[in-house]
Amino acid sequence: MSAARRDARRGADGGGVAGSPDDVAAAAFRAERGAVLAALIRQVGDFALAEDAVQDAFEAALAAWRRDGVPANPGAWLTVAARRKAIDRLRRARATGERAERLAALMRIDAAAEEEPEMSEMEEDGGIEDDRLRLVFTCCHPALGLEAREALTLRALGGLTTAEIARAFLVAEPTMGKRIVRAKAKIADAGIPYRVPPDEELPERLRGVLRVLYLIFNEGYARTAGEELVGADLCAEAIRLAALLSELMPDEAEVWGLVALMLLHDGRREARTDAAGRFVGLGEQDRERWDAAELAHGREALARSIRLGPPGPYALQAAITALHVEAPDPEETDWAQVAALYARLAELDPSPVVAVNHAAAVGFAAGPERGLELLGPLLEDPKLARYAPLHATHADLLRRAGDTAGAVAAYERAAAATANAVERAELRRRRAALGR
Repeated sequence: MSAARRDARRGADGGGVAGSPDDVAAAAFRAERGAVLAALIRQVGDFALAEDAVQDAFEAALAAWRRDGVPANPGAWLTVAARRKAIDRLRRARATGERAERLAALMRIDAAAEEEPEMSEMEEDGGIEDDRLRLVFTCCHPALGLEAREALTLRALGGLTTAEIARAFLVAEPTMGKRIVRAKAKIADAGIPYRVPPDEELPERLRGVLRVLYLIFNEGYARTAGEELVGADLCAEAIRLAALLSELMPDEAEVWGLVALMLLHDGRREARTDAAGRFVGLGEQDRERWDAAELAHGREALARSIRLGPPGPYALQAAITALHVEAPDPEETDWAQVAALYARLAELDPSPVVAVNHAAAVGFAAGPERGLELLGPLLEDPKLARYAPLHATHADLLRRAGDTAGAVAAYERAAAATANAVERAELRRRRAALGR
């Protein structure tokens, strides 16, 4: 059970959740939003209507839970409320044609749920009974461009704001907003079905689905904005969906590579911040706080991926992470091997993120001066001017090379570029440690 779900349940049981009913409602909404929205999209077949109804349900929850207390099952409460809010919106609209059909279908579902509240509304579809996985495949339909698929899924399933998604893609917020709107319209206009596709269509969808799950996990593991470093619920949701995907496609090497990558990172998640919520770098982490069982499962998934085929981008990243995990001490990390794996990853899946990480690894394997040489072209790219990891890596390499003044300036640029409060505090701490 996710942290937010536990908080909501404890609030319902009087177990002493810190904060007001509004705080508990917000935690429940974050935890349940993806499942509620996915179920409602299946029922109404309309992204915009479902999103509006879910938001209406949250506003209703704030009012009702302040008055009556948090229910024992916040997710079920929100699901029922969202369905009824959708019915209300359809009634207010002109009830003709397709809208009338949607209204009738929703009212039948609502009536059936009243009679059998424990009934499952899932429909068997390709052996995988999960609305959220259906939603991922819908968003990742090949009729949509790859970037549109990723953005729409992060918005619909990950619950990220348009601003957060824009930062993740290094584009302007208005640009990203238009991209998401166009993707929703394309799904509606093209009549893209809300389902897991048949087996013969799975391979052409796989790349987009893996990419989306990867981005959802990354946003959870290192939030682009906010007061917390980690969004545990997003990590858990991405892992859960990846596990479902491994059941659907058990012989796909890259599916297992992604599962391995997520588990090997998530197993170290608790140690990434201290008791006060401050950032803790890999070299300073308390390994007793690592989840040994999860890391073991990650290594098993990586071994399975390698057995199934040549390592792809996710298996390569998992192998890099495994090298960090398996090093007896951070000082004993095989940086030459890490750098070589990043070089191979840059050939298969080139991106600024990979290039920055490659430069950092080379900086450890061959010296900071060599890492700085690789970083030079990236620093000249205006598209990366607000990419905080680039400036943070630059600062660390300059510090290790003995250029204290340059490191101070680079840390300041990195701190100014990040929208995450925990990362910003750590970057300022590193800058202050240089004494200038």
